[in-house]
Amino acid sequence: MVLFGIIMRFAKDKSPLYRYLEQDLAISLEDALDMPHTQGAALSPMAKIWHIVAMIPPGKVSSYGKVADFAGLPGRARYVSKALKSAPEHLSLPWHRVLNSQGKISFDKHSASFQEQMELLRLEGVTVNCGKVDLSECEWQPDMATLVMSIPF
Repeated sequence: MVLFGIIMRFAKDKSPLYRYLEQDLAISLEDALDMPHTQGAALSPMAKIWHIVAMIPPGKVSSYGKVADFAGLPGRARYVSKALKSAPEHLSLPWHRVLNSQGKISFDKHSASFQEQMELLRLEGVTVNCGKVDLSECEWQPDMATLVMSIPF
């Protein structure tokens, strides 16, 4: 997977930015959902991403970049990939609803992960053709009320 290789190369340098993004205040998604808006600053970048991904409803998809934008991390699409990969299993995040900016599954077409993501999307009623989803049909576009009332940061 190309994104994984890029992340691993970035991870090896342990730059200040990488160390900042690595910090995780050990706040679970359940804790994040119960936090009032005034405490949102305490959420780690990963917890923010997990919260946004958990909000994507069945039958809808979003891109890595849009998830990063909604989480207040513009330009951090690759970090979304890292956050999903390192999410605790008990969160049961709908990782399969996150695609690249062109609506394509980012895994290699011959991988088991590609097949799994495609099957999960199809089970939710999303049409997937050759690993691509038509974003104009099923991209998640939350309204302003959802964004204001449901995001605790």
